[in-house]
Amino acid sequence: MILPITAYGDPVLRKKGDLVTKDYEGLSELIRNMFDTMYNANGVGLAAPQVGKSLRLFIADGTPFAEDEPEMANFKKVFINPTMLDEDGQAWKFNEGCLSIPGIREDILRKPDITLRYFNEQFEECEEQFKNLAARIIQHEYDHIEGILFTDKISPIKDAC
Repeated sequence: MILPITAYGDPVLRKKGDLVTKDYEGLSELIRNMFDTMYNANGVGLAAPQVGKSLRLFIADGTPFAEDEPEMANFKKVFINPTMLDEDGQAWKFNEGCLSIPGIREDILRKPDITLRYFNEQFEECEEQFKNLAARIIQHEYDHIEGILFTDKISPIKDAC
């Protein structure tokens, strides 16, 4: 089922998400609905706050980038209660957008290497390193569960070049 996407200005987008318990009622259905919603909106990531749920949960599917980045061909994941353990490397710009802020795109600086601890859909604990576009998608969605929007990272001074 396609869920309504929460728009910029809704307070849920500025809240830190609550931990998801293993027995959270309807979790599998919520995850399925989030994937349906993300695909319907042509997104590559979606966080629970973007569908009105203040939870530490997000999904990602980077396969639309697979033509340019072959390692993204199999990057489809569910992240429950993630914790960012490390962000490393030289920050690089990439043009980002957000399903909750339609029509706005800007270059955002993010680090290319991250280490994340999270639970997968079966509630198995994972610790994994991600690079480049996978890391960027995760960082964008992780920000959502922390109450941060990509527009918070836009420099007030635009490059003239």
